[in-house]
Amino acid sequence: MKNETRPFVPWKLVDDFMTAVFVKLGVPEEDARLCSDVLQESDRWGIESHGSNRFKPIYVDRIRSGILNPVTKIDVIKETPTTAVLDANDGMGMVASKQAMNMCIEKAHNYGMGMVAVRNSSHYGIAGYWANLAVKENMIGITGTNARPSIAPTFGVENMLGTNPLTFGMPTDEDFPFMLDCATSIIQNGRIEYYARIGKDTPEGMVIGRDGSALTDSAQIIKDLRSEKAALAPLGGIGELFAGYKGYGYATVVELLCAALQSGIFLKDLNGKNEDGTIRPYHLGHFFIAIDTEAFMGAEAFKKTAGDILRKLRSSQKAPGQERIYTAGEKEHDVWLYRKDKGVPMTEAVQKEFVQLRDELGLTQFRFPFEA
Repeated sequence: MKNETRPFVPWKLVDDFMTAVFVKLGVPEEDARLCSDVLQESDRWGIESHGSNRFKPIYVDRIRSGILNPVTKIDVIKETPTTAVLDANDGMGMVASKQAMNMCIEKAHNYGMGMVAVRNSSHYGIAGYWANLAVKENMIGITGTNARPSIAPTFGVENMLGTNPLTFGMPTDEDFPFMLDCATSIIQNGRIEYYARIGKDTPEGMVIGRDGSALTDSAQIIKDLRSEKAALAPLGGIGELFAGYKGYGYATVVELLCAALQSGIFLKDLNGKNEDGTIRPYHLGHFFIAIDTEAFMGAEAFKKTAGDILRKLRSSQKAPGQERIYTAGEKEHDVWLYRKDKGVPMTEAVQKEFVQLRDELGLTQFRFPFEA
């Protein structure tokens, strides 16, 4: 962080700009502000693969191409006191996810637990955002989403499963929660897209070609993934030597929970293409769970024990040459402390996208510090 050379753009400026772009594209202002905040959360936590880097290619371009509806119409397909199934009708995934997790939280307040599945949705941003909504209510938040096929099953080379994050957020008595938000692949599409933007190779062993060879050219990998000439290795890597079957298994768990609970499409059908090769909505599925810690031994008792566990882990003996042991969510908190008064560090590629969008949409009220 101390070696950051990219220009920082104030948080409010980025938030106002992305919100204004979304509104110009037909997203209602309240929804636009939410979508911007989800993207900003990624940058606040230092998870740049899902932040402003993805604003144009994932959201703006998809709205413009007609495969993402800017106005999100949400239908409740089925509901019980503790569960529900929602249909997002190919609208903004963040908007559907906010309603879904809010329903989980309300049900958990009333009955101790709540779970909601969403069908016909779209990319919902950083999964930890939704788990954190539950954490703020002293609840355990769990979520997952399927995605376009990217991961090859163990002993396979064909991209079948999405990067399928399985995310857990838990409140603690510290300044930050326990937040485990990671893909079930050894690397995610967004990270490779980020590498391609900055001209960096993908580390060897994370992506395999149809012939089983390791691929490293990030820009080419993006093309090969979309043309199904390459696949990501599951968490743990290729084969069984480093337990790649575990990542494969967890990716499958997410696929089952995201598709089977709401009778949605899955695997290859999530590639966003019709039979003739034309693009169409992705029809993604998500699931959300909220568990009220107050329903067990009480929220304060949970947070104290959780904090004690994490502190003991961090204070355990360190490996030679290592200065610090982290627990999940701590690095993200450190990034936020560093960036909160500075703003969003922005690559040249994103700078160009922001300027281009501003000029195309006539948002002349915005000027960015990197233009000085």
